[in-house]
Amino acid sequence: MYSYIEGKLVEKNLTNVVIESNGIGYLINISLHTYSLLGDEEKCKLYTHFIVREDAQLLYGFADEEERKLFRHLISVSGVGANTARLILSSLSPNELYETIISNNVPVLQSIKGIGSKTAQRIIVDLRDKLEKEGIPTEKLGIQHNTKKDEALSGLIILGFNKNTAEKALNRILQTENKDLSVEQLIKSALKIL
Repeated sequence: MYSYIEGKLVEKNLTNVVIESNGIGYLINISLHTYSLLGDEEKCKLYTHFIVREDAQLLYGFADEEERKLFRHLISVSGVGANTARLILSSLSPNELYETIISNNVPVLQSIKGIGSKTAQRIIVDLRDKLEKEGIPTEKLGIQHNTKKDEALSGLIILGFNKNTAEKALNRILQTENKDLSVEQLIKSALKIL
């Protein structure tokens, strides 16, 4: 219903803010990540997600569209409500959450209050493919330009593998294993995945 709200920041707390826009004060629930990005500027803009329940109408706000997209993915998982999603986004930055899900890191999700083993596994199973299909930029996952990776990618393409598939496999290896692998080791590891 509301894509974003822009206006004067009237009140700022750890869990919510009030933004006045055209004479209306909107109470918007936020994560700690968004709180840390707001600063003390008088004017602000939050991307929003509106939730209507039997007993409440709630507005959630995010500093950027990436965080909102992650929030929407999280609440699509069975057993993860809006407050749990906000707690996850308060505990992990969007980059850390992307990396945690893509690298299948269940213990990191379990370390968040209220997230048990089954919920953590369900989040990873439900969202891992979705996030990979969205083609998350490698910068989001902290993988910088890597000449060894480029050489390994060239080698895999010469062996007949699809460039996108090979690149995803190499990114996964660089996230989960030692980043100081040789080109040969990268290719061998990628062949096990492909």
